[in-house]
Amino acid sequence: MVDASFPWPLLVGLWLAMVLVMSAGWLWQRHTRNATIVDALWSLGMAASAGAYAWLAPGDTVTRALVGILGALWGLRLGLHLTRRAFGEDEDGRYRYLRQHWHGHQGKFFAFFQAQALITALFALPFLAASWATPGAPHWAQVAGVLVWLISVGGEALADRQLARHRQDPANKGRTCRSGLWRYSRHPNYFFEWTHWFAYPLLAIGAPFAWLSWVGPLLMLVSLYRVTGIPFTEAQSLRSRGEDYRAYQRSTSAFIPWIPKRGSRHE
Repeated sequence: MVDASFPWPLLVGLWLAMVLVMSAGWLWQRHTRNATIVDALWSLGMAASAGAYAWLAPGDTVTRALVGILGALWGLRLGLHLTRRAFGEDEDGRYRYLRQHWHGHQGKFFAFFQAQALITALFALPFLAASWATPGAPHWAQVAGVLVWLISVGGEALADRQLARHRQDPANKGRTCRSGLWRYSRHPNYFFEWTHWFAYPLLAIGAPFAWLSWVGPLLMLVSLYRVTGIPFTEAQSLRSRGEDYRAYQRSTSAFIPWIPKRGSRHE
């Protein structure tokens, strides 16, 4: 039998660890004037939380192994991609805007970094829930979870590569990427990031608090649509690419990949 009492010490421990990590990130951005590091730290913190919960939880061994491997691989891939951007490029336009809007106020940046520490603890709840799955979890759910993960992480990695290739070409400066997956969605990386989170409710079937696994897809959808995802990214794109991006908005689905409207211009 799996202990059904909620593991508050693990949840609080993760949050406190991320408080320290994000405090170090805040000090780094204070020195470099580049807050892009916050995204990399969030992703790497998520990878670490998946591994820690899978190691410490008492649930089904196979399910815990899948949570640890899949969660860590997803977080590491995204974290390393964002780390290269943080160290190899100028500060992300979203954070440049916040720096101007906040007049460089470091207290507000510190609060922002600490909010990411709390968000990490919340987003890691699906890992926690799935790691408590009852021994003998259904194999079909494990297979389905892996398939959802493979398709989603593969799609997100492909979208990231396509965008990076577009941005590396000097001829594309000021132009919107409309090739590959970006022809069908303005944010294919966000779409596949969202679908990735459906792997963990499948893995959590049979867990004492399986309902917590739905925090991932629900919280990610809210974040992408209302908080730091699409609104901030599109506002920055309009500031940097103007009419070119407005034309892209008129022709291309915002989130779910779909056939572009007729008469739209593509690369």
